[in-house]
Amino acid sequence: MKATRLLFTFFILLLSSLLISLWLHLQVQQYLSIEKWSDMLLMSYALNFILAAAIFLILYSLRKKFKNQIGFLYMGGSLLKFLIFFIFFYPAYHADGLVTKSEFAAFFVPYLLCLILETVFTAKILLKET
Repeated sequence: MKATRLLFTFFILLLSSLLISLWLHLQVQQYLSIEKWSDMLLMSYALNFILAAAIFLILYSLRKKFKNQIGFLYMGGSLLKFLIFFIFFYPAYHADGLVTKSEFAAFFVPYLLCLILETVFTAKILLKET
């Protein structure tokens, strides 16, 4: 897969997957009578998109210079996402003393989706560079 095509495919898949997931997430919330846009849902999807896009772009741009360290850089990106969660989301989610299932899902669903896409496309970078 050509270099620019890999980036383009990643960003299109990331954006479309997150938009579809957000729509489904809102449908489930409506079905379960959970207030729309609660639990910082939009912020969660937006931040996960921005972080996944930035991390992948960094990994992609460093693929030749640090080809033996891409896996460590990837793990560092995952650590960064958890730090963002604990700085921005956890205090609000834990303000009442517990994290509800809808709060957990609001962060974890887009996080997991981004993680899967990042893993698949980082593996493509590694396969191409070895």
